[in-house]
Amino acid sequence: MTCSKGRPLRAWATGASACVLVLLGAGLAAQPRPVRAQEAASALQDVTLQDVTLAFGETVLRMPRLTASGTRLSKDELTALFKADPGGANPGQTWPARLVRLDAASLVIPELRVERTGPAASSPVVTYRDVTARDVRAGRIAELTSAGASILVEGGPQKGTGTYGRLRATDLDLAVLARLYGEPGDGRSALQRVYATFSVEDVAYVDARGTAVTIARVEGRDLSGRQIPATWTGALQAFTGVDYEKLAPAERSRLMSLGADLAEAFAVGTLEATGLSVQEAKPRDAFRLAVARLSMTGAGGALEDITFSGVDGAKARLGRLSLDGFSLSPTIAALRKLAALTAEPSDADLRLLTPAIGALALKDLSLDLPAEPQRPRDPADKAAAPMHVTLRDGAMTLASPRDGVPTAGRVSLSGLTLPASAVEGVPGLGSLGLYGYSDLDLTLVADTAWDEASKELKLGEVSVSGKDLGRVRINGLLGGIGPEVFNPDVAVSSFAMLSATAKAMDLTIENAGLFDRFIAAQSKVLSLKPEELKQEYVTASVFGVPAILGNSAGAKAIGAAMGQFVTKPGTLSVSLRPKNGTGIGMLEFGAAPTPAALFERLEVNAKAN
Repeated sequence: MTCSKGRPLRAWATGASACVLVLLGAGLAAQPRPVRAQEAASALQDVTLQDVTLAFGETVLRMPRLTASGTRLSKDELTALFKADPGGANPGQTWPARLVRLDAASLVIPELRVERTGPAASSPVVTYRDVTARDVRAGRIAELTSAGASILVEGGPQKGTGTYGRLRATDLDLAVLARLYGEPGDGRSALQRVYATFSVEDVAYVDARGTAVTIARVEGRDLSGRQIPATWTGALQAFTGVDYEKLAPAERSRLMSLGADLAEAFAVGTLEATGLSVQEAKPRDAFRLAVARLSMTGAGGALEDITFSGVDGAKARLGRLSLDGFSLSPTIAALRKLAALTAEPSDADLRLLTPAIGALALKDLSLDLPAEPQRPRDPADKAAAPMHVTLRDGAMTLASPRDGVPTAGRVSLSGLTLPASAVEGVPGLGSLGLYGYSDLDLTLVADTAWDEASKELKLGEVSVSGKDLGRVRINGLLGGIGPEVFNPDVAVSSFAMLSATAKAMDLTIENAGLFDRFIAAQSKVLSLKPEELKQEYVTASVFGVPAILGNSAGAKAIGAAMGQFVTKPGTLSVSLRPKNGTGIGMLEFGAAPTPAALFERLEVNAKAN
């Protein structure tokens, strides 16, 4: 991570801890330059240096005073060790080679100022207070602390101010930082640990428009990295101030390759932040977003107790949002593929950048949405009420991506409650309010998987169910689904679907009160007794449905089962299988002259209750 110019200042607040470690570590490690080795043979002593300035690239570190206690290095040796131009002091030695000679019981820096000298008007200035490095041996710091820091951005769209509270890192290896930022590597070497733990407290930042970001605490463990050909410094600087819309093909390819190198060049054991808050003060855009806890690991993470409030009384709360099985491997592979292109990448190429999502889950979602403005109406009409929506559990699993599209997945929503008025325009659900339902409690499931070898798409379950409603469930199997179906070109994928065949379909309808309410409501409309209306539906099912479907044996079986269901509404199931065993093509469905022509080719199994 870096504090490069042009990066949004909110990232300075949310990524404060990592920036601190990079700046403090890189400030001592800087970029490799040749130096002349000297041996330290003096006794332990305290050495103080005045006005120490380290300049590397566009980053400058200024220390009015630095005191090394319990060191065997003389003042001249310590000065040479931190010399900005190493050519005259220790020619031929790199920064890592010099840093392994750094030994002291402690290094104390009352004030450390980090600034950038580039042309950007929004370059931040960060000032750290009371920086102390304890037990420094061979360039490795056992404990690094700072009482806090301030951030100032004086110009540009990101103008603002911020502060950090206490910062702490353990087992910080300055030599490793120097290698990562200053020495090129092949990008395949083993990961080297930068620090064991770090933490920063009380992060706060306010930009010019009044947007405030605060974090109570950020802490992490085991940051590691590997050297890359361009060095971390070179790669990060390459992305600074880039106008991506005007990039030449060669430069675009270079940046994609660098992006892949960087994505593979670091690993974080764990990262956790608590007490996150973003607040916009402007009245027209006022909102507040808060997260009680954020945690991250290599393959996932979680957000807990998320709350949002906005204008017009909109509110939201989410108990937990978690991600597991996340991977950037597909994105990295796509970056390397795109880097080899000589032409502008197509939408299909860019789709390959999609990472592996894995499993996404959420719990206890609550939404309060303001009522939509309405046209003037009769004063006697009731005012529209705000909408309250909740979701107990939600989960989404996406797997086996092909060309950026998952070929297997499952989505489930349970405990979805909302007013019946919210689904008035939804087919099959829009009339529920007429049947006495004021609020709905729904469960939705969609489970599909594609088998490349057999070219089959299995509908494991597609269902909708509701409390006091019932359930509709469909299972099925489609054949002739080749890889072309996942082609990003809509014309290609649509044409490929014409080769699909229906190999199986099962439909199950379970009544848990909806059919009874439907009969009661329709009886009032038609001025019939419920039993009289049910008898009419039985007659229509037993005789009318087979007539519509061609009066085949299968059609009569469906009609009889429907009649039984109307008489005693419980469960109705219909199973369809092609007699040829290979399926019926999509084109055949469209070309069939009558329903009877299709049913003659199907094995039908229908039953009720």
